Amino acid sequence: MGCLLLLLAAAAPRIAAILYWLLEPARWDRAFHGAWVWAVLGILFLPVTTIVWVIVAVNGVASWDFLWLGIAVFIDVGSASRAARR
Repeated sequence: MGCLLLLLAAAAPRIAAILYWLLEPARWDRAFHGAWVWAVLGILFLPVTTIVWVIVAVNGVASWDFLWLGIAVFIDVGSASRAARR
């Protein structure tokens, strides 16, 4: 049961990003300037950071946006290091 819970926790940000991409394709296109390969790589390796990038990049990245991006990178790296430790 614990293994299934860990698998679902790891997949949740990726599933959320895919659903967000399907619901708001124009926003994703503007955030990545039509380069879908960067979006796919982001979903695979840094899903939380990719979602935050899509949210902040549409209006241009301002000073406070770097804080949110930094927190998202910290979350992604923390979850990857926690998974590697197991």
